[in-house]
Amino acid sequence: MAFTRTLRIAGGLVLAGAVTLTSAPSASADDVRDKQWPLVAFDAEAIWKITRGKGVTVAVIDSGVNADHVDLKGNVVRGKDFIDGGSTDPGPGEPHGTEMASVIAGHGHGPGSSDGVMGLAPEARILDIRDDGQDSDGFASSIRYAVDHGASVINISSEGSSTRDAEAEAIAYALKKDVLVVAGAGNDGTEVGYPAGYPGAVAVGGVKNDTRIWENSNHGPQVLLTAPATYILAAGSKSDTAYRTGTGTSDATAFVAAAAALLRAKFPDLTAGQIVNRLTESAGLPSSEKGLALPDEHYGYGFIQPLAALTRDIPAGSEYGPLKVPESLKTGQSGDGQGATDNPSASGPRVTGGTGMSDEEQAAADRKQVIALSVMGLVGLLVIALVVFVIVKIARRNKNDDGGGPGGPGTPAGWGGNGPAQYGGPPHQQQYPAQGGNPYQQPSQSPGQWSNQ
Repeated sequence: MAFTRTLRIAGGLVLAGAVTLTSAPSASADDVRDKQWPLVAFDAEAIWKITRGKGVTVAVIDSGVNADHVDLKGNVVRGKDFIDGGSTDPGPGEPHGTEMASVIAGHGHGPGSSDGVMGLAPEARILDIRDDGQDSDGFASSIRYAVDHGASVINISSEGSSTRDAEAEAIAYALKKDVLVVAGAGNDGTEVGYPAGYPGAVAVGGVKNDTRIWENSNHGPQVLLTAPATYILAAGSKSDTAYRTGTGTSDATAFVAAAAALLRAKFPDLTAGQIVNRLTESAGLPSSEKGLALPDEHYGYGFIQPLAALTRDIPAGSEYGPLKVPESLKTGQSGDGQGATDNPSASGPRVTGGTGMSDEEQAAADRKQVIALSVMGLVGLLVIALVVFVIVKIARRNKNDDGGGPGGPGTPAGWGGNGPAQYGGPPHQQQYPAQGGNPYQQPSQSPGQWSNQ
């Protein structure tokens, strides 16, 4: 199992890692920030007025994170090295973990943090866990470590073709502990790899800047969401002034993990599944895919729209939302007789398994309900009588009133008059662009810059 961030270049050559971009210590915003096209697509400035992910810890299980990078310093918590038991610092030629961490929680540098890489959740904390999944239990130990050390979101931008029972059980353990595991679908255009393919994980595919699917994004029924995957600028591993650009579902996974961190900061009472529900309910599709049956094997429920996920009025939904629930969590998941389905409705009520009452208790409850309904009926009759009495009194008073009735001279327009109603109208609702409006299509680019694949 290997890390899967790859860059496809002319001639079909596949390079592990990403092409390095160099910048001077005084790199301007034009050199780095303006090339972070997903931040423009997401309207990150509007998002950061709502939340920046403060208080949320995202575990990055990867090749290690350069905690001394100028754009990450102070945002990284040292975790554990599961590869050789040493430091979590990345080795030479291992930029992948630093890249993912910066996409999630880079905070930039310089005056007003205007230079360098900004992550989508710049105030989230990164729990640095170094693991390549090569042990017999895959990422199981590192997933459990992340859960037990304060992470509420886990990012695994890696995939392999083989399954491991221990890994699947670790995903179930995380979900049981209300921790969300986000994993990359893979980059070879075939079926979804693992750990993304396990029940309980969020499998992420990649889209290009025009919101259409990236051709090498793996696909299958496990895919739940997609996110930007092409030409993603990120921080390098061992140099404070190095930046890299790459393409792959690794980057898309980091964006989804960052969006989840924003939502966990804004809605701390929602479960992991309900966080996914907000992401799927607010997701978009390109206009060419309107009417697509969801979840689709390529798009899942669509590409993430974090601002909409943060602001739209979306019902919380069931405990596990659209996640496929591991077998071990299907029965007795809450200890209250509530079960789960493989794919519960993202916004529908939970499926219940009966009242759990004895016949005597049920009868007593029925009697209480009858009494309550009777009382409510009597109260309703009294209210109706009072309303009729008031109407009659007003009618009689207006009949004898020489100054005119409601709506006459001196009466404010809209209060019983002919003007628009001042109260009682529908509350103001913020309007959102229709899904599929190509929000990822970056404007005013130089010729050839960030071109589509």
